[in-house]
Amino acid sequence: MPDLAVVGGVDTHKHTHHAAVLGADGTLIASQEFQATTDGHQELVAWLLSHGDIAAVGVEGTGSFGAPVARHLEAHQVRVIEVNRPNREARRRQGKSDSLDAEQAARAVLAGTATATPKSKNGTVEVIRMLRIARNTAVKSRTQAMNAIHSIIVTAPDALRDELLGLSKRRLVRRCQHLESHADLVHRHGEPDAVLAGTTTALRVLSDRWAMLDIEIKRLDQELEALVQVIAPDLCALHGVGIEIAAQMLITAGDNHHRLSNEAAFARLCGVAPQPASSGRTSGRHRLSRGGDRAANSALYLVVITRLRRHEATRTYVERRTAEGLSKREIIRCLKRYVAREIYNALPATG
Repeated sequence: MPDLAVVGGVDTHKHTHHAAVLGADGTLIASQEFQATTDGHQELVAWLLSHGDIAAVGVEGTGSFGAPVARHLEAHQVRVIEVNRPNREARRRQGKSDSLDAEQAARAVLAGTATATPKSKNGTVEVIRMLRIARNTAVKSRTQAMNAIHSIIVTAPDALRDELLGLSKRRLVRRCQHLESHADLVHRHGEPDAVLAGTTTALRVLSDRWAMLDIEIKRLDQELEALVQVIAPDLCALHGVGIEIAAQMLITAGDNHHRLSNEAAFARLCGVAPQPASSGRTSGRHRLSRGGDRAANSALYLVVITRLRRHEATRTYVERRTAEGLSKREIIRCLKRYVAREIYNALPATG
């Protein structure tokens, strides 16, 4: 930290944020609460800057409630440090409050225990992230609708159940969309069976919902493919990396992926960097990392599984490592690390 510079810390929440300022010697200078609004963010930044030269500000939750604060600070050329977790020892000793959490965020920056640069969230990758949120929720809702259709068919009246069982997914949806409504049943057959009428109504509603969500997902897939192919063609060209996996890896790295110092840092972010686990007489031992972005870790696993089936170089590597005595699980861990290196080198140059 520069001499005589102060550091800040911000504990963020949905409705309010609490900020603290520390001197270069660690003395608490001031602490204050602000509203989590545009005006409140501007007041917070002005308040921090009023205490002198700001070396850096530690902000909790830069990916959620802290994102607007981080943007305001960066707009004023203030360095923002991502603070992931309050100091547990200090929390046990001093208790918990917003003012204490803000102070601990500032102390993490001052001590150098918090050093990560947050994602900028101001480019194409952020657009991809938003579209994937919309797509993932639509996929989940579509699956729920189909599950509901199947559960209704199981207990439907015999004639209707026999007609619908065994149909493929899309044929089932089309057939359910054309089932007779309650009014049509009354008109054609007189007073219908109440269960049959209710069943056909439910199936028509659910099938219409499934079809609507299916169209929505296809439209989002087209938009995502266009964006990902434009900004990361090299990434999409890697064996086993489709649009969904490429989008996830871009989101994990962020628009400003240059904040990652090297490919080893990216591997740690993805949870595939082996961690030292030596102690006493045991040396040279490593264990699997349980940290990092689990969605990125899952994406790497899918790439490896695809390559195990269809990539000749990967299959040759597996045969060699198997002959050396490694288990399949250990080989997959090694392959995930190699894939992470390939993906890092294929990320767009401008971030």
